[in-house]
Amino acid sequence: MKELDKRYNHKESEPRIYALWEKSGYFNPDKLPSRHKEPFCILIPPPNANDPLHIGHALFVTLEDIMTRYARMRGKKALWLPGMDHAGFETQVVYEKKLQKEGRSRLDMKREQFYKEVWNYTQKNRNTVREQLKTLGASCDWSREVFTLDDKVTKTVYKTFQDMYKEGLIYRGERLVNYCVKHQTAFSELEIEHQEKDDKLYYLKYGPLTVATVRPETIFGDTAVAVNPTDKRYKNYIGKKVEVDLIIEKRYMPVIADSIIDPEFGTGALKVTPAHDQNDYEIWQRHKDEIGGPISVINKNGRLNNKAGKYAGMKIEEAREIVVKDLKNKGLLEKEEAYKHTVALCYKCKNIIEPMLMKQWFVKIEPLAKPAIKAVRDEKIKIIPESQKKTYMHWMKNIKDWNISRQNWWGIEIPAWKCESCSNSDKEVWTITAGEEPKKCSQCSGSALERDPDVFDTWFSSGQWPFATLGWPNGKDFKTFYPTSILETGYDIIFFWVARMIMLGLWRTKKIPFRLVYLHGLVRDKDRQKMSKSKGNAIDPLGVVQEYGADALRMALIVGNSIGKDPTIAEDKIRGYRNFATKLWNVTRFLLMNLEDHDPKQKAILTDQDKKISKDFKKFKKKITRYMERCEYWHSAEALYHFMWTTFASEILESSKEILNGDNKKMRKSRQKLLLDIWIDALTVLHPFMPFITEELYQYLSSDKEPLMIRKWPIS
Repeated sequence: MKELDKRYNHKESEPRIYALWEKSGYFNPDKLPSRHKEPFCILIPPPNANDPLHIGHALFVTLEDIMTRYARMRGKKALWLPGMDHAGFETQVVYEKKLQKEGRSRLDMKREQFYKEVWNYTQKNRNTVREQLKTLGASCDWSREVFTLDDKVTKTVYKTFQDMYKEGLIYRGERLVNYCVKHQTAFSELEIEHQEKDDKLYYLKYGPLTVATVRPETIFGDTAVAVNPTDKRYKNYIGKKVEVDLIIEKRYMPVIADSIIDPEFGTGALKVTPAHDQNDYEIWQRHKDEIGGPISVINKNGRLNNKAGKYAGMKIEEAREIVVKDLKNKGLLEKEEAYKHTVALCYKCKNIIEPMLMKQWFVKIEPLAKPAIKAVRDEKIKIIPESQKKTYMHWMKNIKDWNISRQNWWGIEIPAWKCESCSNSDKEVWTITAGEEPKKCSQCSGSALERDPDVFDTWFSSGQWPFATLGWPNGKDFKTFYPTSILETGYDIIFFWVARMIMLGLWRTKKIPFRLVYLHGLVRDKDRQKMSKSKGNAIDPLGVVQEYGADALRMALIVGNSIGKDPTIAEDKIRGYRNFATKLWNVTRFLLMNLEDHDPKQKAILTDQDKKISKDFKKFKKKITRYMERCEYWHSAEALYHFMWTTFASEILESSKEILNGDNKKMRKSRQKLLLDIWIDALTVLHPFMPFITEELYQYLSSDKEPLMIRKWPIS
């Protein structure tokens, strides 16, 4: 047996062990021994290629590596496919902040230059993230690494867009969308946050009626007054028109009845502004025969436009103040009162979202949602924890059409060309391709084509991640590994990503994209606060790896982390598992010192006492295996910790010292065999959790030339 150093040096050991794994080639399923037959596949939730990894990334890396290493040791042909996300809007925001620090702006350069700079930036970050993933022990097949802007991905995305358009599942429509005037892009419903805000409720004279509103600056876009059909106060006004003084002009507006109006709110009469309020837009949709079309009075820069007359050019807040003053001077403001309500915010800059009437590309969701609901309801796709299945079903049953256009410069450009010759204000004629530039219009054969400058919502491309990365439709990996085995990710993106992968995967491939969805929680500090740089409570995963080792961080992330719950982590916890790694090292060192005369090839007959210990350990291994099969990794990790530290080191090993130092050679040989067999198996089942130190110690204890990472799981 080889001699073990007195101390475990993770800084020296971990890079060397990872190099050993890479040299073996066993991260690549095609290079695994022939006994690995049944396909197993996990696709990494691609980290954004715009920043280093954070502690949340470390959690999913640990969980997915545990799943993959366990599958590999169970004799499966395991593929953990790595990749990174171009993260359109997210990356553009990050890079624009970088430009700002340099005294530059995206608006001062051509789009092509900006794109090239961001490309170079993300490629540099990709290299950083890849090395960080390796530092955490990720046993990914790096030969298959994918970037969401790789040709095979973008070609798949283009083809999906083209085919969905042909089937009528994608359409171009002018609808009210969530728009951020700072970032100047539209968002889907999922990308906005809601927050309570203290505001004022203004009571305005609308001819003979009084309406209550928080947005007096939008009166120039009003097209009607709405009341509840059961409200007796307005019974004689419904179906008639009232003359309203809008300061810059007088306008006749119809009074309509709609059951959405709350008679208890304000005066029970609501001004209808279809171009700047979602509820008002929906009222207009239901009453098009009674109300004129929407009037937009706010532009994309968040300023009032020329429809607002003398207020044109004013920012929203400024315009509100002046409009209220003018209404008051004209005797049109009855009163104002304090009002608390919920507003929509841009999730990135926290500015208030401006509902904006825009022409965008939309996906018809209902035809996609139905089979996606059925797949989960019938448990063709199992979601754990069960509570998240209920959340998924509720959201999918109330889903709305998805706006997939973004006004970024960084991303996958939408392959749509507008024909200037046969388009007009009422009708747009588009030629849709699978990415290539068309030579002529699909309708009039004209050549005056202009490409839509918008890019896809990142979630539209990443929603195709499972089949796009595996080479749909005819790729070898697609045929071997699709549907994938497990989709592991945070519960916070069940709608952003998981639901969309299920919908798009079922539509595109006619198969489910994965069989099991494992949703982890969000990492929090010891006080259960969400970690963030601004709060100063964020833990740098690579920093603690440098200090305590990757194995210590991995265990700290898993122990106590039951599925779907938000795990807590603190440096003390990580330090504690560094001490556990030291314990494993010292136990192995003690064993090696007492196994110098042990010949593993020589048969040793176990004593009755040792047989009982061996039997108890076999039961323990079965328990660990049950935990692993049920994805209860926190139970496995905690049970292994207590067994190896307490049961083995403090009890079995302590009781063995007298036998090992005694004169009874038969008992000594029996105990040597028992200790070695148990410890090697214990290290084996601990390997998915603490891969570096277990591999290192296995190299000292075993005569096997193959690495521990492909050793057979020690129980069937």
